[in-house]
Amino acid sequence: MVEALLGAVDRARERAGFLSVEAVAALADDGVLVLDPFSTLVSPGVALAGGVTLWPGTIIQATEGGEVTVGSGTRLFPGTRIVAAGGRVTIGAETEIGEEGGFTIKADHPGCLIEIGSHARLLGGGSLALANHIGDGAQVLGPIRMQDCRLQSGGSHRDPDPDRRGGVLKGSGVARGLTVPTGMVIQAFGLFGEAPLRPQSFFHPKPRA
Repeated sequence: MVEALLGAVDRARERAGFLSVEAVAALADDGVLVLDPFSTLVSPGVALAGGVTLWPGTIIQATEGGEVTVGSGTRLFPGTRIVAAGGRVTIGAETEIGEEGGFTIKADHPGCLIEIGSHARLLGGGSLALANHIGDGAQVLGPIRMQDCRLQSGGSHRDPDPDRRGGVLKGSGVARGLTVPTGMVIQAFGLFGEAPLRPQSFFHPKPRA
């Protein structure tokens, strides 16, 4: 009975363009930590480096010639969905995506590129659509819908000097066509284009010398 049930699950996965449960579990052979292969969906051809962690309920889907690559040590938390439907999603090393409510990343048309650097953090139920560049160390904190934005690279959120960290968006709402320089942050609860650009030390004082 269990084998029949698993066979039915795998056939449904195949029709939807995903690997079988056994194939997802076998990602461990390449150093990927899959905490629950039954609830994790991964398309064939997705490139996951050794050291990636897939928490239960994560979805990584590449269709229509789309590409997804995820760098070593990156953690995808429950509720994270990454879709490359003709587009391309690249994620660097040691990045955290989806903690505190999941995250959705969709490159859903040919030529669309979403780049996420290393040591970045995207959390709190937000989303990336159209073209976006999230630089090394940059952060998206909260349920923010981002389209055509650039957060410039810098240190990670652990850098002792906040004004050297990657660009940050925090709060909730819609962000379109924005560039946030290194060491800067926009906090908003609505339209980010109407909110001021501030140094990160406004929220996180620099350590005393």
